[in-house]
Amino acid sequence: MRFDVHQHLWPASFIDALRARRQPPRLEEWTLVLVGGERWEIDPAAHEPALRASGDEVICLASSAALGVDRLPCGEAAELAEAWLVGVLALGVPFRAWACAGVIEPDPDALAAALYRGAIGLEVAADVLAAPGGIARLAPLLDALGNRPLLVHPGPSPGGTVARPGWWTPTVCYVNQLHAAWWAWADGGRRRFPDLPVCFVALAGLGPLHGERYRARGGAVQAVDPLTFVETSSYGTQAVDAILRVLGVDVICRGSDRPYAAPAPLGLDAAALHAIECENPARLLAQSAQGVLV
Repeated sequence: MRFDVHQHLWPASFIDALRARRQPPRLEEWTLVLVGGERWEIDPAAHEPALRASGDEVICLASSAALGVDRLPCGEAAELAEAWLVGVLALGVPFRAWACAGVIEPDPDALAAALYRGAIGLEVAADVLAAPGGIARLAPLLDALGNRPLLVHPGPSPGGTVARPGWWTPTVCYVNQLHAAWWAWADGGRRRFPDLPVCFVALAGLGPLHGERYRARGGAVQAVDPLTFVETSSYGTQAVDAILRVLGVDVICRGSDRPYAAPAPLGLDAAALHAIECENPARLLAQSAQGVLV
């Protein structure tokens, strides 16, 4: 069984909920309006389930923490989280849902209910995790996860990116967030949550490659953490090979970030590809909702 642990596809109930909103994040027909004024034209076909499913593959869908749902007032965040979960669960096989949750007043009971209903784990924003006190703020939700997985995804881009080219936010802002979140997790996250599987999208912004600089500035040599994973979205053989040399193959998972990026073919041997596409994601999701592997 092959996995893609990171895709985005908005079900009808979530689209309807975004269109019903009068404040960002919201949809105006097929124009996404975000806090800060960013506007993105959405291709309707990108959110058509029949065009996304592909053979013998488990597809793990995230609403995208970049929308900023988590930092909305509690009632608004809960409404969108429910619309998201209901819609993805209704899609059925091969789709699985990463839950989303508000962080203003975290509701661990609501997350526990989402996991019981079939969510495989929780998506959180990298900037929230990386912020001072971020792990403590997320602690009620991480406690509710138990040994279900956490997906760390970029949150909203900071103000001032509207005048930048379209590639700026994913190439600069998102990578910076993931890099910071990787090191924030290394600086106390694992000690506090020793059994929690964590997966950073987009190779954690290449944060693991800076281990040499960390050690040069006084950091201690650290063993590779078998429960801290990265996934490959937006990167090809060069970056994946570099991360592999630092972390080894056993914590790298296949992800694509569809519809925003297509997975690049990786020039690795068959054993490494099988680990990345099949074995490692299965370990990441091993304690998730019953039936995820069927």
